[in-house]
Amino acid sequence: MPKIIGNITGDDDYTHPLGPEANFNESVYFNYFDRSANRGGFIRIGNRANEGYAEMTVIVFNPDGSAMFNYKKPEISNNDGWDAGGIKVDVLVPGEKLRTRYDGSAVFLQDPRAMADPGRAFKDNPFKKLRVDLEHQGVGPLYGHVGKAGDGNDFARAHTEQHMKVTGTLQIEGEPEIAIDGHGLRDHSWGPRFWQSTPSYRWITGNFGDDLGMVISRVGDRVGGVFHRGDELLRITELDLETDYEPGTKFHTGLRANLKLHDGTAHSLTGTVKGFIPLRNRRSGSNTTIGEGMTEYVLDGDRVGYGLSEYLDQPEESDA
Repeated sequence: MPKIIGNITGDDDYTHPLGPEANFNESVYFNYFDRSANRGGFIRIGNRANEGYAEMTVIVFNPDGSAMFNYKKPEISNNDGWDAGGIKVDVLVPGEKLRTRYDGSAVFLQDPRAMADPGRAFKDNPFKKLRVDLEHQGVGPLYGHVGKAGDGNDFARAHTEQHMKVTGTLQIEGEPEIAIDGHGLRDHSWGPRFWQSTPSYRWITGNFGDDLGMVISRVGDRVGGVFHRGDELLRITELDLETDYEPGTKFHTGLRANLKLHDGTAHSLTGTVKGFIPLRNRRSGSNTTIGEGMTEYVLDGDRVGYGLSEYLDQPEESDA
């Protein structure tokens, strides 16, 4: 069983008692990328039972740059598990192995940038049936923290992450079944959450095999993240990040990073976005924009990996 780091246990993979906060949210997120197939995506579902609904998102990035996407807010009345809107998540071995499934439909976007105007994108593009069935096996430590009520954290009071080996199948209407054999990252958060309560951030995840993965984060001016090497976690202490964008947009196309770890080692990283979709979260009249990029990385000039680069911007806020 992978090592567990932090004030968490394997049982934290399950849902937790519903808190009193109106915006209490318990979410799980799983990304996956098969670099040999140049294909990947993610599944996310967050229970907002006190508000009577869940938020679910499913994305599949295709090799030609097109994408499948759906977002729904199905009704729920409890926080007993993740099973809504066609998504179902099962904990097979706490702290180690989970299964994610989606059985429903998704809009097919030949140009995923159309999702910058979601109303028009859903109206003007065809829907196709989509089935996702994946098993996520931990290859790095499960790590995280559980905060305390009243600590002022309205984004992720309790949070865990883990790098994963991912296998399974995708079935897109009109295509042969697609085998997935790759890697990814999962996370799990619970507590009060407003997307508008965090500053703009850059969240860069990637895997280079069973033995090596990374999470790089910058939230405002604060640098964070880790590298996992087997069961060892190495904290990122310094980050110099540059990003390329499509002209006149916040759509990122590539990145370059120099970083240092707490053991004194240094790494260079380049990233090329292979698939991109712009999303947004609207609440109380405020639009948070989130750019999701399926990204190919080269670490230290030679080791190739895949993952997701997520760039979140609040109105009037942005950085490199």
